[in-house]
Amino acid sequence: MASERNRTDTYSGPLKRLLLGVTVLCLFGLFLLWRIDSPRVERFRAQIVDRVVPNFDWAMAPVTATVKMIRDFQSYQAIHDQNQELRRELRQMTAWKEAALQLEQENARLRDLNNVQLDPRLTYITGVVLADSGSPFRQSVLINVGSRDGIVDGWATMDGIGLVGRVSGVGANTSRVILLTDTTSRIPAIIQPSGQRAMLVGDNTAVPPIDFLEDPDQVRAGDRIVTSGDGEVFPPGLLIGQVTQDPGGRLRARLAADYERLEFLRVLRDHGIGRVDQPSALILPEHLPDRAPAQTTPPTPAPAAEGGNDG
Repeated sequence: MASERNRTDTYSGPLKRLLLGVTVLCLFGLFLLWRIDSPRVERFRAQIVDRVVPNFDWAMAPVTATVKMIRDFQSYQAIHDQNQELRRELRQMTAWKEAALQLEQENARLRDLNNVQLDPRLTYITGVVLADSGSPFRQSVLINVGSRDGIVDGWATMDGIGLVGRVSGVGANTSRVILLTDTTSRIPAIIQPSGQRAMLVGDNTAVPPIDFLEDPDQVRAGDRIVTSGDGEVFPPGLLIGQVTQDPGGRLRARLAADYERLEFLRVLRDHGIGRVDQPSALILPEHLPDRAPAQTTPPTPAPAAEGGNDG
């Protein structure tokens, strides 16, 4: 056993050294071949590359797949960042859109206020609605103009289209406006084109009834309702709305003012009316013209009969 092991060691050592020498010579020859600039050698190198390199595609596949995966991951990361940025921009654009819509609505209200045709003798103050009453039993709003702006009790208020109500309560910086729908509201009106006079009575509904008509048969649904100016409470000719009829057959007024979106109110200066200090002044003028007392002439005594009976 020992002799066989020694014989194997004797042959293996020279074979290893021979294999190492052949490998070194091949590498050295390959080095020299690769360094030669001869055209023939160049063509030989090209042929070797054409034959050997395509056969190594399977070896490069994992490397190529890994590189592609890394690039895809980088692309996904960039797409995720862009998506997050777009989400932030979308939220900002949504906020800007809401602001733009609000500004557009406010501009529309202001344009409507400027387009309303009024008596040239009437001037106005535009106020912003601060709050409403929030009560089903009282219909009123608060505006940001008051006595410092010259507001007087009883002045009419309008939105961009029609009459809204009257000022009832004035502070230094704010005023209370009683709406036409309030139960305390009584507005003398004329129904056109028939010219029928009536009274618009608030009942805390969006469609107040029309009472005290002279001749209801002359009134039709869709007729125009304007203020009459009776009682010197409101200027004449202000648009209130149109006549409509409820299922019970009662005539009501579909108001022209948009009560759902009261943002700006126009307070009409009417220096020709009297100041309203008590509810009765909303129906009758505060000062009635004095009537001259009728002159009575004392009866003239009958003339005495001339002569007498002789007794």
